[in-house]
Amino acid sequence: MKITYYGHSCFLIETSSARLIIDPFLTENPQAPLKAEDVRCDYVLITHGHEDHTGDALAVAKANNATLIANYEIAEYFGAQGVKSHGMNPGGSFRFPFGRVKLTIAHHSSSINAGLNPLYMGTACGIIIEADERRIYHAGDTALFLDMQLIAKGGLDLAIVPIGDNFTMGPEDALDALDLLKPRLAIPVHYNTWPPIAQDAAAFALAAARRGHTVNAVPPGGTLDI
Repeated sequence: MKITYYGHSCFLIETSSARLIIDPFLTENPQAPLKAEDVRCDYVLITHGHEDHTGDALAVAKANNATLIANYEIAEYFGAQGVKSHGMNPGGSFRFPFGRVKLTIAHHSSSINAGLNPLYMGTACGIIIEADERRIYHAGDTALFLDMQLIAKGGLDLAIVPIGDNFTMGPEDALDALDLLKPRLAIPVHYNTWPPIAQDAAAFALAAARRGHTVNAVPPGGTLDI
């Protein structure tokens, strides 16, 4: 399984049978190493409604005739705009042709057009993907929560966790999250896109190593195999 980081919280996951993009925010993302029109995918997965996670979801899904997977409200919102969609909710799972997707809780808000007639976009979520005998957890935007220890049951090959602080958990809480999740590998996200979420990912990786965790601070455009 190949993982490519596109900056902020956006990833492309290439399984043996499908290409999945999570939280496609490229056009307004100063870190993005490619344009939205260059994305090739079969599925678009969304953690919550904020534009720094949904910014290019409509364009990418339409251009690729991809199925959008998200909570019910987000799926209905984009489905009404002509996108193939599959709505879910936290605790629910579904087996797709490439593997199984389960939504988890995340402690965060979720809306579109925040501050300008905001639209409620359901509950913010994390996403667990099981494919090719791998188990990946994208935490989305979240605070630390004790039930992460339940997400760890069954093992995690990869945990993608925010460290930016201000809007999500910061480095200290993210270290505690790794203690609960116990992944084989972790990647920090949602940092350095703008000044309020500036963080030192290398320092976070060193601090995690002192706790016995392996962290790879993948740069935007970087890839790895798991």
